[in-house]
Amino acid sequence: MLGVTDYGAFVIAFLILLAIPGPGNFALISATGKGGIKGGLAATFGVILGDQVLMWLAVAGVATLLATYPAAFHVVQWAGAAYLAWLGLRMVLSKPGAAPRDSGMASGRYLRQTMMITLLNPKAIMFYMAFFPLFIDPVRHQGVVTFAFMALTVAGLTLLYGLVAVLLTHRLAERMRANPRVTHALERLAGVCLVGFGIKLAAMR
Repeated sequence: MLGVTDYGAFVIAFLILLAIPGPGNFALISATGKGGIKGGLAATFGVILGDQVLMWLAVAGVATLLATYPAAFHVVQWAGAAYLAWLGLRMVLSKPGAAPRDSGMASGRYLRQTMMITLLNPKAIMFYMAFFPLFIDPVRHQGVVTFAFMALTVAGLTLLYGLVAVLLTHRLAERMRANPRVTHALERLAGVCLVGFGIKLAAMR
């Protein structure tokens, strides 16, 4: 299909990868818990935008550049680690009831946060560089058309996954708002996880 071999396997593989816990998932859940459906959707679009940029950078050969020049890779790696740790510490140190209002400005912040979390993950660029070739038909490959088709598929699957995650999280959050202590404890837990991901990214070799 447009140069993609075993399209069904491509879809299933990416859905499984989306479900693996990571900083993007925790940021998405946090945005939904604090900003409602609007905040969660903004975070979802942030992930989509970040992924699209990384995919086309991978296609353009940035992954090869990062692999060739380790110093460039480590700069991005440490920037991503610092950003994750900063976000996590803000959540850990936040006071109960200090959640931002669900406004256009807050939604924009959620979008920027998840987009930056995605962009500042050099491992993701390497992933797309290794993942895409697994499903490209070398005979029927159509160049940019094939990559665009795969990129649109990734965006659509991420949007679908984000909608399901946002609706489920929002439903659970509505029930937990009756107990602010539980909500604050979960926010701190999410913050600790983000700090942990930052440390893991900094230690990555």
